[in-house]
Amino acid sequence: MKHVRILFAAALTLSAAGNAYSQAPSPQLTYVLKQLDTASAKFQRATADFQWDYYEKIVHDTTTQKGSIYFERNKGATDMGAIVVDPNAGPKTKPIKVIQYDAGIVQMFDTGVDQLTVIHQTNNQAEIESFLTLGFGGSGTDLVRAWNITDMGPETLTDNGQPVKVEKLDLVGKDADARKNFTHITVWVDPTHAVSLKQIFYTTSGDYRTATYTNIKVNGNVHKDQFAIKKDKNTTVVNH
Repeated sequence: MKHVRILFAAALTLSAAGNAYSQAPSPQLTYVLKQLDTASAKFQRATADFQWDYYEKIVHDTTTQKGSIYFERNKGATDMGAIVVDPNAGPKTKPIKVIQYDAGIVQMFDTGVDQLTVIHQTNNQAEIESFLTLGFGGSGTDLVRAWNITDMGPETLTDNGQPVKVEKLDLVGKDADARKNFTHITVWVDPTHAVSLKQIFYTTSGDYRTATYTNIKVNGNVHKDQFAIKKDKNTTVVNH
């Protein structure tokens, strides 16, 4: 779990405690979960632009990062790549971080110090993917397996100025270790495409991290060269 925490701190730095409970899903939640099952079966990949905002309670400050991300289903597993850029820089600036998750291995490349951190997470692959697929490609069955779910009702968000009907779900991890990282997570999911437009991760310290996704494209092309980690002979590699 230490490395799971590192992953999400890094990914989101680049990304009231809930009680575990079990209850019968409402008819609306059952319908949404079935929609997610159907959409997930058709999901192959997705790309999006993101904004990650991190509120730190102790200093009452919010830090913002922006970038692009992709998710791809590969033989039942989920791969992910993200590039993080300075939100105040121009559109073609060099990424400040590049993140990849593939075959249970996380790689995080900090371009500023030319350092590649590699986290081998074979034992926790299913747990990591339960977070990765929260918004992109995950099925209703996946959600029920890992989370206790409260349906907070339908809402309408926008993507590139277009209205998108979403379901607001609040999630509490069924695993006690997962709740040590995030007391609960709120997601706004488009169940017809198995994608998420917004997520808020609440931590035990009172900090919270908001992820907003726009320009979402499902089952289009992914130009993976844009997400490539470009190390050289001078790159420092740190393994965990």
